[in-house]
Amino acid sequence: MIRFEAGAEDLLHSRFALSPLFELDGLLRALSGVGSHSLPAAWRRRLLPAYRRLRAGTDLDAVLALQTPRTGAAFTAPPPDGLAQSVDGDLARVRATPLDVARREIAEALAGRAVADRRVLDVLESPDVTARAADALEAAWDALLAADWPRLRALCESDVLHRAGRLSRGGWEAALRDLHPRVRWRDGGIELLRTKSGARVPLGGRGLLLVPSVFVWPHIAAYTEEPWPNALIYPARGIAALWEAAPPVPPGALADLLGRARARILLALEEPAGTTRTARALGMAPGAVGDHLAVLRRAGLLEKSRNGREVLYRRTPLGDALAQTTPAEAGR
Repeated sequence: MIRFEAGAEDLLHSRFALSPLFELDGLLRALSGVGSHSLPAAWRRRLLPAYRRLRAGTDLDAVLALQTPRTGAAFTAPPPDGLAQSVDGDLARVRATPLDVARREIAEALAGRAVADRRVLDVLESPDVTARAADALEAAWDALLAADWPRLRALCESDVLHRAGRLSRGGWEAALRDLHPRVRWRDGGIELLRTKSGARVPLGGRGLLLVPSVFVWPHIAAYTEEPWPNALIYPARGIAALWEAAPPVPPGALADLLGRARARILLALEEPAGTTRTARALGMAPGAVGDHLAVLRRAGLLEKSRNGREVLYRRTPLGDALAQTTPAEAGR
């Protein structure tokens, strides 16, 4: 068990972040078989041709050689700074990694492993290894994840909005509730159960970094050593449904009543969200979503409120009642 010892200052200084390259690392693990989680069959079939082309035409195999079942070379997935983290920012940090740091992390990742591929070794031993690794990661991002990222990022941002509200209103116990079956709040500490490590980690007033993730599902990851700050990376809410089934089709009667697009929007607003986030989640144009939100609000199904500069839409009791109608009931 890993136990993060938390005090009042840690609640104030904890924060959320997103990590694009950590997500890419998880996707590559799933495609290569290094990780314990497999992609849904349809998603894997869609990505495999591009993945094979990348392995043949870029230095991606050198990056893959640094992955182990539990970790890898930290410089290929640097810790995120915040919610605005971009893949361009991540890649710039990979390229800026000092060569001695990269060499040390490469040696640690390869310890006890025999890498015989001369092409891979040439990359890992080259003086420009960080630039070549960044180029391979950039090509992999563009080919494998860029198209899906707006929708996946929106899902992670929705989780942050939900959990940050809990953290501010109810403290650690509320924020960690249903975060993951292996995480609990007990006696002033955040405990990650069933780990090989028995570490007790004082947060020391610096807080905890909380990172919702797509590709860590169904597991959870903890960082207790540099270069990462103390961190928990956990499955974002809704990921299980994303993996286990296609997005639900709006019930026939609800779609007939509202139109398919408005029914999808109403069903998607389980948590308050703004126009841009909703559009990303559903793969729709923001302008069209804005028009539909206005119609749903005039019909009394949504209400809106302001959170800083963002306007959030949430379902009214009537909207909840319509959204919770089962397909069987909707078809009567």
